[in-house]
Amino acid sequence: MKKLFAPGCALTIYKPYLAEKLHQLLDARLGNIERLDICCRNHPLLEDGTEVINICPGCDRRYRENYTNSSTVSLWEVLAANDFLPLPDYQGQKMSIIDACPTRSQVRVHKAIRILLDKMNIELMEPEKTGTKSSCCGDSFWSVLPTEQVKEKMIERAAEMPVDDVVVYCVSCSKSLFIGGKKPHYMIDLLFGEETIPKTYEPDEWHREVDEFIAAH
Repeated sequence: MKKLFAPGCALTIYKPYLAEKLHQLLDARLGNIERLDICCRNHPLLEDGTEVINICPGCDRRYRENYTNSSTVSLWEVLAANDFLPLPDYQGQKMSIIDACPTRSQVRVHKAIRILLDKMNIELMEPEKTGTKSSCCGDSFWSVLPTEQVKEKMIERAAEMPVDDVVVYCVSCSKSLFIGGKKPHYMIDLLFGEETIPKTYEPDEWHREVDEFIAAH
């Protein structure tokens, strides 16, 4: 079975060197993993039976729903089932979590994320709306509501987190929580012991940056 690694647009924009580091890791450990940089919105031509290792929750949903000749698995599931990536020890640090909208129904993803957090010795403080009952960080309201109302939604959702440090596995969620006054910890950063930095976070600017990247890929 042919396997591809799709780092996704958001990670490639955010920290391209970590996308490349992950590709090298997967290729070395799983063998002959090609990298897929065509955006999942742009109909990449996948051979029948291809398995796509995804990171982005939006990619997870599109590869599940739109490309029926292939299959997909999240990076989190791959890493949770293997021990080939040395993980940092966060020494019991308390963090909350927001589960991303596109994978809200995907218990397999929620479980894998939490296995990795446990392995990294992070004490998870679940919010009331979590897992399959999670609600949007606010970003999905962009282009539906005026931007200031979108930011109000982000602030409201962030206020529901029981602690200020919040685990995210969607880059857009990290932007929303930063706007909401919390300290987001993007899963890829956690895996490599790096700080999550906001970079472009204003909704209009962030979506323009993503749209330009998608158009180019």
